Amino acid sequence: MNNETNNLTDQKPVIPANKKVTLTEVKDYVTKSNLPSSDYVINPYVGCPHGCKYCYASFMKRFTGHREAWGTFLDVKTCTKPISRKRLRGKSVFLSSVTDCYNPYEEQYGVTRQILTQLAEIDCSVSIATKSDLILRDIDLLQRFPHLTVSISINTADENFKNDMDRASSIADRLHALKVLHEHGICTVLFMSPIFPGITDFREIVELSAAYTDEYWFENLNLRGNYKEVILSYIADQYPHLRELYGEIYQKGNMAYWEHLAEDIEAYCGEHAIRHQNYFYHEKLVKNTKSGQ
Repeated sequence: MNNETNNLTDQKPVIPANKKVTLTEVKDYVTKSNLPSSDYVINPYVGCPHGCKYCYASFMKRFTGHREAWGTFLDVKTCTKPISRKRLRGKSVFLSSVTDCYNPYEEQYGVTRQILTQLAEIDCSVSIATKSDLILRDIDLLQRFPHLTVSISINTADENFKNDMDRASSIADRLHALKVLHEHGICTVLFMSPIFPGITDFREIVELSAAYTDEYWFENLNLRGNYKEVILSYIADQYPHLRELYGEIYQKGNMAYWEHLAEDIEAYCGEHAIRHQNYFYHEKLVKNTKSGQ
């Protein structure tokens, strides 16, 4: 393993008082994926300082033993085992499914960059998802990948709403990151996720980003677990005119809103020749993948 990896534990970042950051040794960075779009997944961290209020990955606490609130802890993974070229050759790899591999601590620890440095030597396709413009740090490395897609999540043009929902990069910085990546020949995806009923304006976001986005992915807001009540309470407080709509969708299970929106998206994208994928029924896709259908 290179010196960059060996020096991982020597770094002494300044840790905010309300964050718990721990170095944890793992046997392998690579795990088999349950997602329909990838063969393997790599999560360089456990937890995520972005602290998205709607984050499905908060379920990880059940398996990791963390008692802290989601967004206030981070396990930084270290691994002495090299990533297997034979295992990943010809396969698809996703970074990351239950964390943001470019969370703010990546600037200090560089785990994602170390992983990408290894992947760049393997003939595999790589997909990266992030909400951070920190990814621009690695432009030099990303350009070495012949099969690479970078998706950046944006579900609003309203910085105030964004700030209510997460602590990731600003919308302006995310759009800038998409632009720079595109200018450097990297395939860019704007992942419009999660779409908030009555709040996310998909047309506005497309118009802001169409010049430097190769493809759009759309995913609806799913509410489950502890954060369901958090989001519904937020809507009732900040968007009371949408309270009835959210009740129909998330308490009565009425799918009419998503069906109509899917039709609108299809019509709009067809009219403007926009490459896109609709993941409104993502849970069904995952279920079918697990059952081998």
